[in-house]
Amino acid sequence: MTTRQQVLVLYLGTSTLDSDVVGWARYDGTGGTRPTTGDSDEPPYKTGVAALEDGWRLFQAAQLVPPYPGAEHETSFLKHEFFFERLVEV
Repeated sequence: MTTRQQVLVLYLGTSTLDSDVVGWARYDGTGGTRPTTGDSDEPPYKTGVAALEDGWRLFQAAQLVPPYPGAEHETSFLKHEFFFERLVEV
């Protein structure tokens, strides 16, 4: 048996792991991951905590950067990004 890394990227509504998932992407190292992005109606997990409870390991959390003065209400990228991984046998 060999192992392969799976990566899960969750974009949360706030900087806390128990906030709702608003976007996501999944990769499994084969180049054929389906779906790769949040192209279904339901996220793979409701929160980041739910991913942890299912065995995903958090390896990078969103950097907390305060909004630039005067830009508090402008639209931009999804900033509450969390990276998870797990190893699976193939």
